Amino acid sequence: MSDIGDWFKNIPFITRYWFAGSIAVPLIGKLGLISPVYLVLWPEAFFHKFQIWRPISATLYFPVGPGTGFLYLVNLYFLYQYSTRLETGAFDGRPADYMFMLLFNWICIVITGLMMDMQLLMIPLIMSVLYVWAQLNRDTIVSFWFGTRFKACYLPWVILGFNFIIGGSIVNELIGNLVGHLYFFLMFKYPMDLGGRSFLSTPQFLYQMFPNRRGGVSGFGVPPSRRPVPQEQAGGGGGGRHNWGQGFRLGDD
Repeated sequence: MSDIGDWFKNIPFITRYWFAGSIAVPLIGKLGLISPVYLVLWPEAFFHKFQIWRPISATLYFPVGPGTGFLYLVNLYFLYQYSTRLETGAFDGRPADYMFMLLFNWICIVITGLMMDMQLLMIPLIMSVLYVWAQLNRDTIVSFWFGTRFKACYLPWVILGFNFIIGGSIVNELIGNLVGHLYFFLMFKYPMDLGGRSFLSTPQFLYQMFPNRRGGVSGFGVPPSRRPVPQEQAGGGGGGRHNWGQGFRLGDD
């Protein structure tokens, strides 16, 4: 248990609490401590009954059961893997900027969810984070099931197809990809590559709540110019463990 505790403490701060909440809230619903009816996003309950916690609980809750357990675990893995990589990579030492990205994506997803009557928001937010990571590391070669390898920029769309196969829907993944693209376009692509004005900036109160740390990446807002060092493999090809999104530098054998 001490090993698990040490591993959990080593998860970056923001990812740690997001990851823990994404385990605790589904467990609460599974055990019946709180009825799942009160955890999902219902526009009528949100607007007319002022149940303002629903956008948050719907982002953390997922109905875990025999038909959904695998999909939940896969996306929980994506949350841990790519949120950690972003928080310790492009946003290293700048937790306020990372929190702002999460808040921007979350607000966009909540608005979309209310308009489209979506009850669960976990997968869209995870996919939006994965999309941003994939764009910031677009030329990194990643490996997926059965040894397939491709550039990271294609990873969100491969996972969209993968989740469709195991989950039967692509709406959540598609919305996550579109929201992630909106953030990436407004924060990086439009002001830097196209010379447009910057529409997004981290509010000052977030810097007060999450002050910058020394040793972070300088020049935030600029996608990394060098290819990131690949992460250690999450598991080999056998034993039922898979290497979703494992990074490799171009030119590696």
